[in-house]
Amino acid sequence: MRKIYYVPGLISAILIPLLFWYYGNQKFEEINVSVVDIGLPAKVRKETSSLYVTFEPYRNWEYKKINILPGTAKDHSKLYVSELKNLQKKNEKNTGIEFILNNDNTYGDFVSVLNDMNISNHEQYAVDMEKTGHIFATVLYKDPNVKESEYECLLCNDVLITEYKPDFFEKMQSMFTILPQNVYYFVFGFLLFLNLSMLSIKERFQLQH
Repeated sequence: MRKIYYVPGLISAILIPLLFWYYGNQKFEEINVSVVDIGLPAKVRKETSSLYVTFEPYRNWEYKKINILPGTAKDHSKLYVSELKNLQKKNEKNTGIEFILNNDNTYGDFVSVLNDMNISNHEQYAVDMEKTGHIFATVLYKDPNVKESEYECLLCNDVLITEYKPDFFEKMQSMFTILPQNVYYFVFGFLLFLNLSMLSIKERFQLQH
């Protein structure tokens, strides 16, 4: 039995996956971005009952003001982290740090300050979108006179979360939903060339016999 080699089909079978990988990887790099979760205070309403979820109760605290020049936040990251750690260490009631931003500051400045919060493990801060647009890091005051309980509370401050684990089919479905549209063209082209190659091989095989 003679071996049949279909060169165009073999080239397509090798070239299409390489093109798919190359352009798919470029597209993935474009959409592969980092995100930062931000909890914004609620908007101030006329009624006073909702003030506790806004920034208003913290507005008149004693804040150390740090003016951030446009495009310089990342360069002073170590200084900001040091200031945040010092704020926690002092543990003075109703104090904080006000990072002053204006319209000339970049998105990078904003994200850099939030990243400094994460580096310093300072979890209590707010973005004042209502009036100033500044970032306020407020102290989480710990009363030094409070005595710890003699008995350990095993369930205190616990958060019960039911973890959902998707199966293989759901993972594949989720993967295909986030693929860029260009990827589908490459997949369709690969399957088309593969189908034509198989048909051509079948026809040649029938002609040989």
